[in-house]
Amino acid sequence: MSTAATSFPERNAAEAADLVLAPETAAPEVRARRARQRRQMYMGQVASYSLGASVLLLYAYDGTISMGVPSLFWIGGLIIIGTFTVLSEAGFGDRFKDHYLTVYQISAHMALQLAFLLAVPTVGVAFLAVLFLIFAFGTLRMTSGQAMLTWGLATCGLAAVFLGSDLPIGLPVTTRLQRAASMLCFVLVIGQCAFLGLFGATLRKILYRRSIELKAAYQRIEELAELDELTGAYNRRCIMRLLDAEIEKSRQASTPCAIALIDLDWFKRINDAFGHPVGDEVLRTFAITIFANIRPADSFGRYGGEEFLLLLPGMPGDVAQRMLERLRGIVADLDWSAFSPGMRVTISAGVATLRDIDTADTFLARADRALYSAKAQGRNSIVTS
Repeated sequence: MSTAATSFPERNAAEAADLVLAPETAAPEVRARRARQRRQMYMGQVASYSLGASVLLLYAYDGTISMGVPSLFWIGGLIIIGTFTVLSEAGFGDRFKDHYLTVYQISAHMALQLAFLLAVPTVGVAFLAVLFLIFAFGTLRMTSGQAMLTWGLATCGLAAVFLGSDLPIGLPVTTRLQRAASMLCFVLVIGQCAFLGLFGATLRKILYRRSIELKAAYQRIEELAELDELTGAYNRRCIMRLLDAEIEKSRQASTPCAIALIDLDWFKRINDAFGHPVGDEVLRTFAITIFANIRPADSFGRYGGEEFLLLLPGMPGDVAQRMLERLRGIVADLDWSAFSPGMRVTISAGVATLRDIDTADTFLARADRALYSAKAQGRNSIVTS
């Protein structure tokens, strides 16, 4: 026996996994997708009632029930489906969080099953079996409050049938045709329950996949929150946090640690002479050049304006000095005239090596003093503190 349970295509499971939006925040594309989901659900319901009516037709052909019962059952289902389809197309459900109007749909379909149970008690077990399927469908959409409400309504309806009447509710299995029809009742119910189970499994897979995607998105957001938008280097907050971490690691492992404060020489003049867009490209090119010529263990961040901080864990001062001299030469030898004829860009840097008494502030202060000395010496130079 079939029912009004939804026959969801698997490709709609992804849509069903969408987060619930408040009605007032649902975007037009979200509302359109929900309407499409509902249309496909109602098509599945029509198919379910058609299958159910076909089984009843077997009983009618055998003479167990009246020939009008299958038609009335099918028409009754279509009336319910048609009513909710009209409401759906009018956008009535979009004003509610549960845009499927689950409680109302389940109540209407339960009422139809109970009505036919009373009207045709000879095959009443078939209609009772369908109630389980209706609730199986409902569990995909109902909240705990809705489940309690529909359970209460079902209890009242069943009490009226079993306690309020003496109708002999049965399932005929006398003739071969009756046994075939009765078997089909349960085959269809079990099959649709299995389908709902497969849909639930698909939904869980999609939710799992979305959780992975969400974690990746959060990770990307965290990365963006730590990066300077212009240069792609770490921003000041992040590079300072990394500095504290490197100082702690260096002391725990008793390994050297060096830093370098790097400044682009006469950068204000570049902005004034060639414009800020060119200045931005200079900063980007400089950052890319540094990234391409440092170790994976090193950290590079924008300290402020045209000043950058380079962390060199495990590197003694003399090695850090040579590395910065190499970087200085690389930057100076770049063909900056590609941005504007006659342009030349150089850097100055102050290098400091971690001491036992250093804090992050004193460590940076020594690098800053060394940078000041490099500028005082005419720029395009490296000074170690």
